[in-house]
Amino acid sequence: MALLKFRSAAATAPAAPAGDPAALEAFLQGYSIEVMPRTAEKVENFRDLLPEGTRVYIAHIEGTPIADMVATAKRLKGEGYDVMPHFPARIIKDAATLENWIAMYQGEADVKQALLLAGGVETPHGDFHSSMQLMETGLFDKAGFERLHVAGHPEGNRDIDPKGGDAVVMEALRWKQAFSDRTDAQMALATQFAFEAGPVIEWANRLSAEGITLPIHIGIAGPAKLQTLIKFAIACGVGPSLKVLQKRAKDVTKLLLPFEPTEILNQLAAHKAANPAFNIEKVHFFPLGGIKTNAQWAIDNGGASGRPANQN
Repeated sequence: MALLKFRSAAATAPAAPAGDPAALEAFLQGYSIEVMPRTAEKVENFRDLLPEGTRVYIAHIEGTPIADMVATAKRLKGEGYDVMPHFPARIIKDAATLENWIAMYQGEADVKQALLLAGGVETPHGDFHSSMQLMETGLFDKAGFERLHVAGHPEGNRDIDPKGGDAVVMEALRWKQAFSDRTDAQMALATQFAFEAGPVIEWANRLSAEGITLPIHIGIAGPAKLQTLIKFAIACGVGPSLKVLQKRAKDVTKLLLPFEPTEILNQLAAHKAANPAFNIEKVHFFPLGGIKTNAQWAIDNGGASGRPANQN
């Protein structure tokens, strides 16, 4: 019932023009972006690409040595960026390993924030299988972490709810909201990427209706070849909004052109401009077509006023 009520509210709310550059620029302020150690190695100087202080998530893929993760964090911190490494529960063997990782990040890169997630590994390597278990250790609080982000899934997650629906996902979100209410750490939901604004708005409004007030940092796939996005969307379990890409793939005139996130971001920006209390707070980019391409798109569209650090 709540979802239907908020659909109606969204439909009747006044909206800013879909292509309003000022609304888009405002929506992109403070955006974050994700890198992996192997992709970061290809960037000579991040200050040529990103505004100073940009939050840079460091994705921890199974098999990546922790030393490589920490070295990447140290480099980014040294270049003036707000570093947020992933802590995937299912590849962390035990509490001692987790405590060691935290100590390494803090000792070498002064890390004070983390994205906690289950991780894409089917069989856990050790004691943990969920981000909630990582939080329950108390180790992030003990180390004085100031910000903890957790995963959000606007289109559900078959890994969590294998039979479909979102009952387990919503139960986990309620737990995370309760944890946020009792901790000093700033928390937010960093979501999987999507390609259609309508379902994202409905999902965000539903969370508000159910008392989940964690700010949302909406995941957006950066510019990339259509075939690349379809591949990642299928691999990551992006469901309903995949039809946006499939529809475009049927148009041979667009098949070879890069897909850009302009339409979904314009629509979300317009909704935010018309509804300032809307709970999507920031944009988080997945640079699936390359970090340089993504950074340039953000510059061209006014992210952080369009200025990388070396042009400030």
